[in-house]
Amino acid sequence: MPKKGHSEEQILRALRQAEVGAEVGDICREFGISEAAFYIWKKKYSGLALSELRELRQLREENGKLKRLVADLSLDRHILQEIVQKKL
Repeated sequence: MPKKGHSEEQILRALRQAEVGAEVGDICREFGISEAAFYIWKKKYSGLALSELRELRQLREENGKLKRLVADLSLDRHILQEIVQKKL
């Protein structure tokens, strides 16, 4: 299974190259991304250090897991309530 996305180091390297003055088109070809993806990275991650970017990604993953857990528990609760109502 291919790896999803680019590493934090790659994202920051691309953003740093743009800050130094490299052409966005050249950066995009080097990293194999579209210019739209580059500008999305710039909007999301500009001004972040590597440790902050890793922490942000980790928190987003954890938040996604917690949201799925809450959805599963809510569904279980709803099913149990329906079972109890049918028995009464």
